[in-house]
This record gives sequence, C-alpha cells and structure tokens, in this order.
Amino acid sequence: MKSRRAGFFYVLLGLLSVGLFGLLLWILWEFVPRASVRYGLLAVCGGIFLVAGLWILLQRRQIGLFADDVCETIDAAIAGRQPENFHPYEDSLTSKVQGKLMQYYDIMHEGCMQSQRDKETLQGLVSDISHQVKTPVANLKLYTGILQKPELPEDKRMLFVSTMDQQINKLDFLMQSLIKMSRLETGTFVLTPLETRLSDTIAHAMSTVWAKAEKKQIEITVDCTPEIMVQHDPKWTAEAIGNILDNAVKYTPRGGRVAIAVRPWQFYTRIDITDTGIGIPEEHYNDVFQRFYRAQEVAAEEGVGLGLYLANGIVTRQKGYISVKSTVGVGTTFSVYLLS
Repeated sequence: MKSRRAGFFYVLLGLLSVGLFGLLLWILWEFVPRASVRYGLLAVCGGIFLVAGLWILLQRRQIGLFADDVCETIDAAIAGRQPENFHPYEDSLTSKVQGKLMQYYDIMHEGCMQSQRDKETLQGLVSDISHQVKTPVANLKLYTGILQKPELPEDKRMLFVSTMDQQINKLDFLMQSLIKMSRLETGTFVLTPLETRLSDTIAHAMSTVWAKAEKKQIEITVDCTPEIMVQHDPKWTAEAIGNILDNAVKYTPRGGRVAIAVRPWQFYTRIDITDTGIGIPEEHYNDVFQRFYRAQEVAAEEGVGLGLYLANGIVTRQKGYISVKSTVGVGTTFSVYLLS
C-alpha cells in the first residue's frame, strides 16, 4: 500500500514538473521576443530544474540510506548486538538517531536484567522463607495431633504444650525478622540520624542480650567514653549492634567474654565487638552477611540467619560498613564503622 502511494506521488510530481516546464515555455515564447534572451532564460530554467531533480534524487537516496541504517540499528538491538554501520562519534543525523536508539535499548535491556534479578531474588526469598517456616509448622502439626489423644498423661501433655509454645515463639521471631528484612530491602523503613551519645545506643543494644549473657556466665565489658557523639539513628543502630552482640553471646562458650571498644578511626567512629567464641573460617567472612546463612557446625543453635544480614544493611544505609576478623577456636571481632 505504501509503495503504491509513493509511486502515485512521484507520478504526480513528474506531471507537475512537466506542466510547470510547459508553462515556462509558453511564457518565454509569448512575452520574450528576442530569441537569444529566450533561449538563455530557457537554459537557466532548465539548469534549475535539472539541479532540483538531482537534489530530489540525492535526498531520496539519503533518506533510503538513513532508513536502512535505522532499521539495521533496530534489528541489531533486537538481536542484542552492535549495529554494523554505527559510528557514535560522527556528527550526523544517522549517528544521533542510532545513538538514541542504542541508549533506549540499553535502558530497556538493563530494565529486563533488573526484572530478572528481582524475579530470582523473589524466588530465592520464597524458597528461604518456606524452608525456615516448614520445620516449626510441621512440629506444631505433630504436637497438635499428639495432644488430641485422650490417653496422653498430664505431664507429657504439659511438656508438649511447652514445646509448642517454643515453636510459636520461634515462628513469631521469624516473622518479625522477615518484616524487618522486607522493610530493609524495599527501603520502606526510615532512618532518622541524630547527633546523640553513642554510649546510650550501645547500652540499649546490650540490654537485649544481657539476660542471655548472664545465663551463660559471659562477661560483657564496654570501653566507650560517654562524651562521644555520633550522627546515627539510635533505634536502628542499636538493633544492628544488638544483633552482633546476640551472635557473640550465642556462639561464645559458657564463662567466655565479650568486649566492646569504641575509638575514632579516620572519618569514622569504630565499634569493635570481640568475643572468645568458636570463630569463623576466613572463607566464610562474606557468607555470614548473607540472608539466611548458617554454618553447618552451628545448625543446632537457635536462629534463622538474619541477624548479621540486617545489621550490615542498617549500617550500610547510614554510609557505614562492617568488617570481620576471626580465628577459629579463639574468637571473632566485628568492627562497625559509623561516619563521625
């Protein structure tokens, strides 16, 4: 259909040109009596018509080449390759259009890749959550079936009720951790940095693990000058430090020690949390900050593997970072760096 319209257009243009040339001849023969002048004007006008015709043909060719280059660029983008005739540093209309098309392709490609990454992350998250929830839910179903037996002795009934309560608490802890993780990953939680005393934040964090430490007779010491002021979110920073302390107490044997030391370090304030626990192999330094990561040797301990992941995310969003140094069988030091 388009080719027929283009053919009709060129036929119409040809007829119009012939008509104008005929009109010119009539005007010259009617109003220009001298033959020399007449033929001179005719030659000039013929030259103009010839140049115009050649210019139209050249423009048509240029438009055709431009259309071919644009089509090649689009085909290359669809195929995921570089166009053959792409010259990004040329100052031409074709290069500009090709550059914009490739820029659009890069944006769309990155969007598709990000969508794929989000899909994989979501699939991994669903898999991790189902794995974490499956065991306590299965236990609750089992205990519920046992409790329905009328011949069950009262002492065993109370034991199963107590165990169910523990499983429910574990599920509640898991749900709370997942909510925090979701807020962290989606950026829906709001950090409110305040110039406050770091010692108060550390004291708040210690209060969450003090009872566990007392139960295992673990000594916790703090070396922090009360005058140290740091721009940070007290609530979420206490959550991060508390998660690190909880890990330290959990994996430190009875009668061990946990030491907290605060000191300036370049542009940061450094918080060292050192324990005398089981230690972390060097090849697992990065793994401990991954979501739901738990080493095989500590699988028997309670936990879901989100504490250090949340701590790292909270500190990172305050433009800080966490490092780890450990010796297996000797202990571990987590260093939290907060911008001063």
